[in-house]
Amino acid sequence: MSSGMDLNLNLEGIEQMPLKTFTEKAYLDYSMYVILDRALPFIGDGLKPVQRRIIYAMSELGLSAGSKHKKSARTVGDVLGKFHPHGDSACYEAMVLMAQSFSYRYPLVDGQGNWGSPDDPKSFAAMRYTEARLTPYAQVLLSELGKGTVDWNPNFDGTLKEPAMLPARLPNLLLNGTTGIAVGMATDVPPHNLREVASACIRLLESPKSTLEELLEHIKGPDYPTDAEIITPREELLKVYQTGGGSIRMRARYEREQGDVVITSLPHQVSGAKILEQIAQQMQAKKLPMVEDLRDESDHENPTRLVIVPRSNRVDVKRLMSHLFATTDLERTYRVNMNVIGLDGRPQVKILLEMLKEWITFRFDTVRRRLEHRLGKVRDRLHLLDGLLIAFLNLDEVIRIIRTEDEPKAILMQRFDLTELQADYVLDTKLRQLARLEEMKIRAEQDELASEQEWLEKTLGSKQRMTTLIRKEIEEDAAKYGDERRSPIVAREAAEALAETDLTPSEPVTVILSEKGWARAAKGHDIDPTSLSYKAGDGYLDCAYLRSNQAAVFIDSTGRSYSVQAHTLPSARSQGEPLTGRLSPVSGATFGVVLGGDPDQWYLVASDAGYGFLVQLKELYAKNKAGKALLTLPKGAKVLHPVPVTDREKDKVVAITNEGRMLSFPITELPALSRGKGNKIIGIPSKRVELREEFVIAVASVPEGGRLTAHSGKRFITLKESDLEHYQGERGRRGSKLPRGFQRVERVEIER
Repeated sequence: MSSGMDLNLNLEGIEQMPLKTFTEKAYLDYSMYVILDRALPFIGDGLKPVQRRIIYAMSELGLSAGSKHKKSARTVGDVLGKFHPHGDSACYEAMVLMAQSFSYRYPLVDGQGNWGSPDDPKSFAAMRYTEARLTPYAQVLLSELGKGTVDWNPNFDGTLKEPAMLPARLPNLLLNGTTGIAVGMATDVPPHNLREVASACIRLLESPKSTLEELLEHIKGPDYPTDAEIITPREELLKVYQTGGGSIRMRARYEREQGDVVITSLPHQVSGAKILEQIAQQMQAKKLPMVEDLRDESDHENPTRLVIVPRSNRVDVKRLMSHLFATTDLERTYRVNMNVIGLDGRPQVKILLEMLKEWITFRFDTVRRRLEHRLGKVRDRLHLLDGLLIAFLNLDEVIRIIRTEDEPKAILMQRFDLTELQADYVLDTKLRQLARLEEMKIRAEQDELASEQEWLEKTLGSKQRMTTLIRKEIEEDAAKYGDERRSPIVAREAAEALAETDLTPSEPVTVILSEKGWARAAKGHDIDPTSLSYKAGDGYLDCAYLRSNQAAVFIDSTGRSYSVQAHTLPSARSQGEPLTGRLSPVSGATFGVVLGGDPDQWYLVASDAGYGFLVQLKELYAKNKAGKALLTLPKGAKVLHPVPVTDREKDKVVAITNEGRMLSFPITELPALSRGKGNKIIGIPSKRVELREEFVIAVASVPEGGRLTAHSGKRFITLKESDLEHYQGERGRRGSKLPRGFQRVERVEIER
């Protein structure tokens, strides 16, 4: 059956509803509770309920800034027992946060004892050990509390009243900021400088139509409780305040002292110990070779003093710090999401202009209520004084009535036309107040109160007077509690992590490639690679001389190039490792060439079909294991070992075929490509290449004034620059025959 309350009740009177409806309603109720009564702040006082209850409970305990400290457990006990029936640890943590000068821009709690440190904010002592009282700044929230300024709600058990909000004299939400995670939403409001925000409020009071850009002439940006720099560009800050969301970047500040780098301030909520750990990890991993030592010299006089000792004076400190900013918490990004509970009681992401306008509306309402409350008190007091003065002027008659009448109150009311309140006040007056000077005191108080009443009525009746009053109070509070900006806003270049090659020590190494495709790196350039030990059935094939922070380039039999950082290759003390375990060549491909050195070095790359082109070494670097296509091979052709080019304008190309034909021409006739087949160097019929009847034995780049030596067995022939003119011809021709006995050239050497 259905009751008048629209509940589905069974015969026993028990309410019934579908599980889906019940769980949905229960979850939504819980969600709204978390959003409105736990995680998000109210725009008026900038506090969450637990913070508001802590501040109010401390004021009720008499823990003002001028009082003695009391045990934190006393405060937490009062908060839990009277207003906030939740966990004591969560309540105490909220109290600790409001006491930490490195967490709160303008702390509300003045703590005595161990309240944590910037290195470990959670290292605070238990509440039975610490003591606390309110800070002077807390009066911004509490000074008008008992003046009829706010609504009062019953506490959780209905035995006490608690304020629904605190009558903040300044926009505390923007000053201290807040963070919180609710259900389906979160908030992150950064702290700001009191003087800047007060200045913006005054601007908005004077010019209600001020734009956001005009307000930002006063509010330069967030102001965290740390001296680290805010490096977010101005246009990004403007966007944050225009949308109510975005991010703020902070960067540590450092100085140079006798060659050392001294970090003097860290971003908000960043631990110095964590920074040292992050840098030390890079040093242990040998990813920071330019740093020799790391010290923490922080003390009471210098709360943050981290010393980084560069390895030498040649270290580029600016580049080193840029790397550390990019790879450690020395630079940190903070989320901004100005999601707050507005005056309408609804959570909403608000832009800066909306937040300030709503707070000014809240302030107008608070001041109006305060003045109306005071006006009521003044009127009540004047009413009582009027009755007292009548009684004083007719003192003998009043005394006679009190002495002789059984019901003096009624007689007094009738005889002197007094109200019940006035009659009660006259009857409650002490005899000592019947002195001769009392009339003068009463009239003086009446004059003073009448003057105050007139001022209150004029102020309440004029918006301009209200505006002037609010402005004056904001200016007074700004002068009393304001301070200089702590977080400077500075334009800086974006941090950039150093490349792996920049972090690797630059030492000469020789990379050796074996016939079976095994690679290793030996220290120095004076190694004889043929004297090293190789696996059975394996032997020396090729080597390259480079530095440990450079990449070794390998070319396989299909014409693909691959690159491997030299310092990652195993030592020459071992027999190396197979490149196939590190790279992914196509099936059947074998490695035949290794190159290395200056990335800008030009090479002549060619196939034994007689085609080739010029390319810089850096074009051969590959980003992945599969390598990159470099040389396109005609059918039946093979890759020749690339040869270095001394001068792209003056060198001569020399090509020799297995039939003893040689052709020479200027290297300028070959194109510079990053990949491809290239242009014809010497003319060989493609059919003969396919059948391996004729192919190029060697190509060379002979510099101006250089000599070429061709070896055939034990015989050799050396050709000077003038001798090469006999073999000079147009690129792509068949070339001229070498002398008898050099029909089978095995290798060529170039003397530069």
